[in-house]
Amino acid sequence: MKKIISVLSILMVTIGLSACNTMSGLGKDVERGGEKVQGAAEKNK
Repeated sequence: MKKIISVLSILMVTIGLSACNTMSGLGKDVERGGEKVQGAAEKNK
């Protein structure tokens, strides 16, 4: 029983850490997209 709990705990931590990295990457992509839109808006003033 302890092995199952240990394995599930490790699995949950691993999934949690990979989700954080994914969200971080998504945030950077959105930020770059916003910068492009802002640059285009400034050019067309």
